[in-house]
Amino acid sequence: MLNHIPKRRKRGLLFASLGVVLIGAIFLVIAFLSPSKDTYLPGQELEGLTTDLARNIPEDYPRVTFVDATEKTGILFQHFQGERNFQLPEDMGSGAAWEDYDQDGWLDLFIVNFAGPINSEKSPSADSKATCTLYHNNGDGTFSDVSSTAGVDLKCWGMAAAWGDYDNDHWPDLFISSYGGLHLFHNNGNGTFTAVTTQAGMDGYDGFWAGATWGDYNTDGYLDLYVCGYVKYNYQTTLETNKQYDVEVPASINPSSFQPERNLLFQNTGKGTFHEVSVKAGVDNPTGRSLSATWVDLNSDGLPDIYVANDVSDNVLYQNLGNGKFKEISHSALVADYRGAMGIAVGDWDHDQDYDMFITHWMAQENALYSNLFTQLTSSDNPLLDMRFMDEADRFGLGQIALDYIGWGTSFFDYNNDTWLDLFVSNGSTFQEKENPHLLVPMSSQLFWNKGNRDGFFDVSIVSGEVFKEKSVSRGAAFADYDNDGDMDVLVVNNGGPVQLYKNEGGNKNNWLEVHLIGVKSNSFGVGAKIRTVSNGVIQVSQVGSQGPYCSQNSNVQHFGIAQNLQVDTLSIVWPSGTKQQFLNIQANQMITIQEGNNEIIPH
Repeated sequence: MLNHIPKRRKRGLLFASLGVVLIGAIFLVIAFLSPSKDTYLPGQELEGLTTDLARNIPEDYPRVTFVDATEKTGILFQHFQGERNFQLPEDMGSGAAWEDYDQDGWLDLFIVNFAGPINSEKSPSADSKATCTLYHNNGDGTFSDVSSTAGVDLKCWGMAAAWGDYDNDHWPDLFISSYGGLHLFHNNGNGTFTAVTTQAGMDGYDGFWAGATWGDYNTDGYLDLYVCGYVKYNYQTTLETNKQYDVEVPASINPSSFQPERNLLFQNTGKGTFHEVSVKAGVDNPTGRSLSATWVDLNSDGLPDIYVANDVSDNVLYQNLGNGKFKEISHSALVADYRGAMGIAVGDWDHDQDYDMFITHWMAQENALYSNLFTQLTSSDNPLLDMRFMDEADRFGLGQIALDYIGWGTSFFDYNNDTWLDLFVSNGSTFQEKENPHLLVPMSSQLFWNKGNRDGFFDVSIVSGEVFKEKSVSRGAAFADYDNDGDMDVLVVNNGGPVQLYKNEGGNKNNWLEVHLIGVKSNSFGVGAKIRTVSNGVIQVSQVGSQGPYCSQNSNVQHFGIAQNLQVDTLSIVWPSGTKQQFLNIQANQMITIQEGNNEIIPH
């Protein structure tokens, strides 16, 4: 049941909301009356705005560090081959996705590659060796490249990857989006894959496709697929320039130069094929330049909604009506945010048992922390199913601190297992280096520690490992406990460079529990299932498959940090089919598997 909020807190929330509106109005007036010379430019210091962006790190910050384990693990991946040709698609990719494709108990890694410069022939160079790569987890801290033998060494101008068992045979299949088209590979269950794009009905969709996410929107037990369309891009031969923050930028790499591309919704027929129904369902988003999307039940009605992060166009929230159609409620929910949005993180950061969202943005636009007001505004006497959010990024240390960064991959994850969800952001510029315009400006990534719903987040990058001092042109980020040691690691894809595996060292000093689901009536991987844990009175909630890191996919294994507690007192699951299960007194520091309808816990 939802927590009921006292009337005095509701009044306080109302007054706080009015105060935010009033303060916003004052700032708008000030901005309107201020001379143009005070307009913020990246890297500039303005009194009262950027002179003290970073809050002092508290003394009790987690003594956890991340180390670059890429070379040690054998992940020898290089993104892009050749020299960029000043074309927008070259600068936008790519992502990665974690999944145990061979079901041996160890998470494997698929990394999307971008074959090389865009050309007038509309196909990658035959000489390019920059192919997509599947790394098999050997279970000893190392990986082996099995792309060729598995049949997924695709050469394309790739963007996103998403694993999903679309035919419920309990083997994860693989979807890849790209500039040029869509690609679907069926997992044969023997370590190999078969390209089934045409047979599945996904062939012939030429375009610039970005983020992709699996979800069972009609709860029929089969995974559907939502694909983000970015812009209607054509190869540019003339390189006109325009100014962005006093920097001359070729129009060919500015998304505002191109019309938006539609989005796609592939409804699963349950027979190995899909029907594209985005217009019929009302989620084609023809005016948005979409980069990321996520399925998540934001109003606890049992139906997955869709939130879409759009670049230089309004973000969009589609409420699932349960009849195959969606209602666009972006403005009423206060999330129709016209900024340059890239990645989406989803999680209950403030422990109020609903799902909040964090959005990464372009430079000088701040990042957004949309706190979900559902549990505060809803009671059993007066249920309010319409969604409302409040951007509290500045209040909790995540807003102004991002002004000088361009954020991409992100996710909520409890890196120190203290029960509070933290944040990671991969940063990388879209501006070209002045000395060598064929290169993009690198940036460092950021780690934000969540100290709780009173103090908010602190940028602890500087005390969390040498990897945060390195600068790269980062894009996608995918999160998983790849070495099964009880703490979360991060894989970052760098545009035009090697990937980086940020290995977590010390997060497992606190206790944890990892939960792997197997659906029976629901889709086989339990995507959309809601898990609620209680440990020593601390309640955590998560929904399988709900994170939307840029062009990437996290492991579907749900990770819960439980601090110094020795067990999870209660674990409850609500499956997409409506089946409910509950388990008591689960010992800490283990991965467990739960099958829908089976009340026996299976240890890893």
